[in-house]
Amino acid sequence: QVQLQESGPGLVKPSQTLSLTCTVSGGSITADYGYWSWIRQPPGKGLEWMGAIRYSGNTVYRPSLKSRTSIFRNTSKNQFTLQLRSVTPEDTAVYYCAGGRYYNGERREDYDYWGQGTQVTVSS
Repeated sequence: QVQLQESGPGLVKPSQTLSLTCTVSGGSITADYGYWSWIRQPPGKGLEWMGAIRYSGNTVYRPSLKSRTSIFRNTSKNQFTLQLRSVTPEDTAVYYCAGGRYYNGERREDYDYWGQGTQVTVSS
């Protein structure tokens, strides 16, 4: 059974870099499966796909976030990490990691596996 768990700070100051890590258990992020994504949900809004890393290591990003976003992985720890630079209060959201055969979906049913989500607040 594949399980995902997000970790990282809950509070980030404006202009700083948000960094979150997703630890995957019960399956390998390098297995020929699909994509491991980061998705967020701002207060009162829907899910927003941010970017993904493929089992091969290739990355894809939401165009509007591409200049501020990096996703990389640590295969020895079976983890993948999101970095979002120059954050503003508009980046306040619940952040999820998810696994699925495809990417850029914005419905829960678009993914096979989800983390429980972690609240990140951007505030001074």
